[in-house]
Amino acid sequence: MIEDLEQAVHEKRKRTPNDTARPATVAAVVCPYVRGRGEERDSAAKLDEAVGLARAIDIDVRLAQTAPLRRVTPATLLGKGVVERLKEAVDELGIGLVIVDDRLTPVQQRNLEKAWQTKVIDRTGLILEIFGARARTHEGRLQVELAALDYQRGRLVRSWTHLERQRGGFGFLGGPGESQIEIDRRLIGERIVRIKRDLEGVQRTRAVNRVGRKKARLPTIALVGYTNAGKSTLFNRLSGASVMAKDLLFATLDPTMRSIKLPNGKGCVISDTVGFVSDLPTHLVAAFRATLEEVIEADLIVHVRDIAHPETEQQRADVERVLKELGALEEGSGKPLIEALNKIDALPADRCDALQARAAAGAERALQYPVSALTGEGVDRLLEAIGEFLGRAGTAREISVPLSDGATIAWLYRHGEVRHRRDDGELALLTVALDAAAAAQFERRLVR
Repeated sequence: MIEDLEQAVHEKRKRTPNDTARPATVAAVVCPYVRGRGEERDSAAKLDEAVGLARAIDIDVRLAQTAPLRRVTPATLLGKGVVERLKEAVDELGIGLVIVDDRLTPVQQRNLEKAWQTKVIDRTGLILEIFGARARTHEGRLQVELAALDYQRGRLVRSWTHLERQRGGFGFLGGPGESQIEIDRRLIGERIVRIKRDLEGVQRTRAVNRVGRKKARLPTIALVGYTNAGKSTLFNRLSGASVMAKDLLFATLDPTMRSIKLPNGKGCVISDTVGFVSDLPTHLVAAFRATLEEVIEADLIVHVRDIAHPETEQQRADVERVLKELGALEEGSGKPLIEALNKIDALPADRCDALQARAAAGAERALQYPVSALTGEGVDRLLEAIGEFLGRAGTAREISVPLSDGATIAWLYRHGEVRHRRDDGELALLTVALDAAAAAQFERRLVR
């Protein structure tokens, strides 16, 4: 079975990006939970998400079940009875991979593989496998490799043959000896240092780009949200881009940025980032910090939520937890956050109407704007709200400019928010909101 699994993974790696005829791995998904522990999320919903993650990389899930536990067993996480019952199912269905939707220690992983005689990976390994399959840019591959090596460093095993010292890079579905079979902790540590050095270069490049945008007075908007909430579809709708958008978990990984024009005539840059997921490993967040810096530095965060999902509130909590971990939602930061309640087209008419009414009345924690990225409903109002929020950064002031000075009038339209204009004789009387930097630049312009 393991040989067949290795061959399937080798074929997956050799395929071209457009090759859809690829073999699937036969797998089982197990979602353990401890009874009476007060889990925030429903166990059935967690199982559905885990199955969705597995199918996101064409794994053929033949068995999916929850595993209620009275307590955690240190050696295997699962109880003895659960392990034995799953052993029978694994043998009967010819399963070559078992995905445990939880965090396994190296010892637990090894013991379960011995008990089931098949490959076992945990939730972190599965997410890394998806990230490895999705990364397309050099930066994305570096970040995935960094997270994978950090994960792998604690899972080097020593057996009777050196071919089994490595569990895999970010081909966690592969077997012993698949690639870099003689790597050890020292070599992994050296590679991690090199990758971090390369990513520091990426961060410097991003910092230079941000300085350029600030000089051009282009504010940045970051789209964040749970995976499969519709961020890429909304990004395409707002920017006219063609980023891959599918009903698939982690359909896009590499960040994309586009310039757009707001209804008030001002320009801005919108950024589509990687989606979040519950129980996102800490070292994964750290590895993707170069990408997620765009969220930290953004002038406005738009949280895209799948409002039609039954666990939309839990998903919101998961996203906000990661944002706080990144420092993007620090107390007193004053950074605005608005919510785009996406997929209202998937709601029944009565629920949609009630949502629209609540949103119009305002929300307690953030302003909410119901939208459908698929149909475009509500997107215009969202764009207007984005313009309003960005304009609040400046203080409105009355400015009189001769009508003959078209260059200055055009400059004010480009760098500020012109809220009102009245032409009186030879003067243009403008009410303009300018942020601190633009106001200082305007004063220098007047001196000249």
